Amino acid sequence: MKRVCVFCGSSPGHDSAHADAARAMGEAIAARGLGLVYGGGHVGLMGVVADAALAVGGDVVGVIPQALADRELAHRGLSALHIVESMHARKARMADLSDGFVALAGGIGTFEELFEIWTWAQLGDHGKPVALLNVAGFYDPLVAFLDGVVEAGFLRAEHRAMLTAGEEPGALLDAMAAYRSPATAKWIVADER
Repeated sequence: MKRVCVFCGSSPGHDSAHADAARAMGEAIAARGLGLVYGGGHVGLMGVVADAALAVGGDVVGVIPQALADRELAHRGLSALHIVESMHARKARMADLSDGFVALAGGIGTFEELFEIWTWAQLGDHGKPVALLNVAGFYDPLVAFLDGVVEAGFLRAEHRAMLTAGEEPGALLDAMAAYRSPATAKWIVADER
């Protein structure tokens, strides 16, 4: 991996553990000589992760839609800032620039980014690792839900296993570096039923 994309909230949240985790993730990415790719904002957890990586000499690339840049939400101190036309273009550019993806705490935008990039992996569009930094039990309900989706027969166990989760940035980055994409097809053919 050369660059890690971080999806996270444009809000800091109520629990300072999430800002601490964002700071630790930014520092861990930079300490390993990896680049950080993220949503380009200076607010919330996005700003925290970017500032943390920058503070220790990391390479930080932001990708932000023009509409958000126009609202003065873009971080102006980055190594590079890509201003794109839309949220769709933002996600595509972030995917192209990144070798792995990790979701920190966030809201529906973070969830949407996570699920889309994981779906692309499930469909075989990429073989890059997708992970959750699960701090203060934030993602515990989602992990339990996803396990239930497997039990209900709507998600294969091998596709569920494509989403890694961990509580500590360094260990999670290690797991992502060791990740190997499964060679299983998404679609069930008639003979398998």
